[in-house]
Amino acid sequence: MWNLFKPDGKGLIILFILGLLAWLTYETMKPGLHDPQVLPRAIEARGDLAADEQNTIEIFRKSAPSVVYITSIELRRNFFNLNAYEIPSGTGSGFVWDKDGRIVTNYHVISDASRLEVTLADHSTWKATLVGVAPDKDIAVLHIGAPTAQLHPLAIGESRNLLVGQKVFAIGNPFGLDQTLTTGVVSALGREIRATNGRAIKDVIQTDAAINPGNSGGPLLDSAGRLIGVNTAIYSPSGASSGIGFAVPVGEVNRVVPQIIAHGRVIRPGLGVSLAQPAISRELGVEGVLILEVVRGSSAEKAGLRGTRQVRGGLVPGDVIQKVNGESVYDYDSLRDAIEKHKVGESVTLTLIRDAVTVDVTVTLDALE
Repeated sequence: MWNLFKPDGKGLIILFILGLLAWLTYETMKPGLHDPQVLPRAIEARGDLAADEQNTIEIFRKSAPSVVYITSIELRRNFFNLNAYEIPSGTGSGFVWDKDGRIVTNYHVISDASRLEVTLADHSTWKATLVGVAPDKDIAVLHIGAPTAQLHPLAIGESRNLLVGQKVFAIGNPFGLDQTLTTGVVSALGREIRATNGRAIKDVIQTDAAINPGNSGGPLLDSAGRLIGVNTAIYSPSGASSGIGFAVPVGEVNRVVPQIIAHGRVIRPGLGVSLAQPAISRELGVEGVLILEVVRGSSAEKAGLRGTRQVRGGLVPGDVIQKVNGESVYDYDSLRDAIEKHKVGESVTLTLIRDAVTVDVTVTLDALE
């Protein structure tokens, strides 16, 4: 056994520890450190909420009942006995479009589902059927049979007159946490992102309102609580919000959704021509969009447009489209965007290069199949 009074290293260490414990005991037992009569502190009156806080609370109160939780259910088969079973394959957000039970969400939220369920803000769950999709715009429309009293459509706003710095509000179900509100501003306008099919979605709204997995398909609102966009994507290496989110503008949504409801798809206007790949245009040394073939019976044929011809010795380029109603076009996407500003049956003026001469031709737009 150690001799505590022997001046060696171990004895000194033990004496130090004992002294420290004695000092701590004395300090904690000092008179006045403990008071058995102590009461909770008085709560100070807060006063009225700030005006912007009241506005945010009111926006959430009025808009949250319109936002829904979407569950995509996938059908799989057991490898050994081939029995089918269902598993949840993904979740997302959406919102009530009208009193007839239509729900708007992103196409990528429901694209792989064999069955869909929509949960309303009152936590009732409804089987959903697919009305139609617009993959080019990442928009889908569902239908549920909920009673009218449980359906609360959002007010429709404008996206044409948005300004950078304007306050915005996103409501959705990130990570399965329903009825979540995030706030931010319009960070930029006129952005371009790619839909799941690779097509460009233009004039997209960029926001710093936190958008995470599960927010997709939910509404982006202005400070009046009106729908100004559909949250569709985030820019983040980690998959979580990094302060850069994107929303399809409501002007595009309000154009596409009625067509989906009416036809099950978007009826796109077109010229009735097939176009050459950019590599062919470069090989032939043409600038613009080269017409490869004119569809028989189309408006393009009636207007006299010319396709590319095979002759002895090589190809003779057809008409090269350079402008649509004075707007310059340079590839398929820019031509499509210029054409889709118009409706089926409307006429557009094409500025063409034909046999090294610039000509203007008026064409009535056909409905693309």
